[in-house]
Amino acid sequence: MLPLDDLLVLDFSTLLPGPLASLFLAEAGAEIIRVERPGGEDMRRFPPRFGETSAPFAALNRGKKSIEIDLKSPGALAQLRPLVERADIVIEQFRPGVMERLGLGYEALRELNPRLIYCSISGYGQFGPRAQEAGHDINYQAIGGLLGQSLKRGQEPPLPPTLVADIGGGAMPAVLNILLALRQRERSGLGCHLDIAMADAMPTFTWYSLAQGQVTGSWPEGGEGLLTGGSPRYGLYATADGWFLAVGALEQKFWEIFCEALELEPALRDDRTNPEATHAAIAAIIAAEPAAYWRSYLEPRDCCCTLVRSLEEALADPHLTARGLLEAQAEEPGGRRLVSTPLPLAPTFRERAPGLRRVPASGGDQEMVRDGSGE
Repeated sequence: MLPLDDLLVLDFSTLLPGPLASLFLAEAGAEIIRVERPGGEDMRRFPPRFGETSAPFAALNRGKKSIEIDLKSPGALAQLRPLVERADIVIEQFRPGVMERLGLGYEALRELNPRLIYCSISGYGQFGPRAQEAGHDINYQAIGGLLGQSLKRGQEPPLPPTLVADIGGGAMPAVLNILLALRQRERSGLGCHLDIAMADAMPTFTWYSLAQGQVTGSWPEGGEGLLTGGSPRYGLYATADGWFLAVGALEQKFWEIFCEALELEPALRDDRTNPEATHAAIAAIIAAEPAAYWRSYLEPRDCCCTLVRSLEEALADPHLTARGLLEAQAEEPGGRRLVSTPLPLAPTFRERAPGLRRVPASGGDQEMVRDGSGE
């Protein structure tokens, strides 16, 4: 028995935010029906290929079902009506107004199912001056002040490896708000419309700088904040062989262990006096030895120092294996398998033995449209 195994979700979304949100719900037991355009959604064509589908698509869509409908056709709502009437949740990711023009907006579907929780994920939300603007993850990070926290003026900028807006501003807030809406529905008996804007969450990630700037009047520039390069206690240091050591020795006890291990000059251990000099001295020490040396020398000292791993190395880490994050596998229609997207769900809320679940073929569950039975 899983917590969401009595719920039906109609997922009209594409690419990453919505499908990742519905994957969370699927892993907790919900039945997910992907509503795709004829020929399947765009993610099915993303490289690399994985048998009969795409590896990125497979990683996000295991255990779901798929139907194909031309949402622009006059009969789209009639085809979907049996499913809408028994659905608990709808997830959509079009620009504001598109579902309304298709006759599938919240008000129209609420008439068929007052208990429906209708979750709209978009870049800037359903209203506001930017509501109709196009954008992607990097744009939402840029306009929300998050990206600027790590950029120093005049220096070559690094490209963030994380899709913070898509995941931290889209998928996860969608799941959180859907669960809150389910709790509210238990009391009221009614559903609601959730307006999830990826850009809205970007200031959340600047919480420290936001508090600092308001109180002191000094807004930290990129690379100057405690957690963005302004402190020698928290940052990346290059090793002799060109790799990096991640240092997070913020608390004094960890800082003291770290400084003692490096045999840092006593005058530089008070990093408030001249943080630039302290940083430069540490950088020179770390640069004198290769990555393997610092991994064996510093990591066992429990001072928040960790050698940066490649993704391949991270997936082989015994801790990740022990946590069960790599157990869920997706099987594409041709029989090939890969590890599904790891989800940080508490073990008690996901399958005890996640095992193998299929990736839906595009329109592979089309019979559900004809009778709406779900059988």
